Amino acid sequence: METARPQSFPLTAEPQAQAVPPEAMDALIGQRIKALRASGGLTLDELAARAGVSRAMISRIERGEASATAILLSRLCAGLGVTLASLFAPAAPAAGPVARRADQPVWRDPSSGYVRRTVSPPGRSSISIVEVDFPPRGRVAFDAGWDAPRLDQQVWVLEGTLDLTVEGETTRLEAGDCRAMRVDGPIVYENPTDMPIRYVVVLTPESPRA
Repeated sequence: METARPQSFPLTAEPQAQAVPPEAMDALIGQRIKALRASGGLTLDELAARAGVSRAMISRIERGEASATAILLSRLCAGLGVTLASLFAPAAPAAGPVARRADQPVWRDPSSGYVRRTVSPPGRSSISIVEVDFPPRGRVAFDAGWDAPRLDQQVWVLEGTLDLTVEGETTRLEAGDCRAMRVDGPIVYENPTDMPIRYVVVLTPESPRA
């Protein structure tokens, strides 16, 4: 039996759909980074060396005085040995197995303008699901981290065209296409068109290689 097409949501986050106001997100991310650094026993200088981010910038991010880009956050996460998704997850597990759309954390990358929505209920599973709205001609390049956790990842395009470059090889994904990969090296996401795109990223801890 044919299934109905998923409901299409606006490509800009609606204010009423954000559990955390945009102006408060920088402060929450900064607090989370500071807590993770403290729990790992790292000084600002040690994290700066591991992440390749200046001590001054990390200090500003931790105080909520700077809007870190997706690339900066990925480098900090690699230095901390955690996933990017962990920065946006509430400290406490979800009270139940359902994450209502109005309660899902939403964050906009100040550099590329892409909007990231954490879909999964926090703390309920090792699987993490993220929905991304990507602007026309947008591009984000994640480099390999110092101690980044290795993950299995699948990218499923819902609307538009996505160029995904993994280990130097570019794959063009159209609506409905899905690409599986191991997250253990540089990855580039690029929208080659003048239309916004929407895709879903599913992440799980790396499984043993066959």
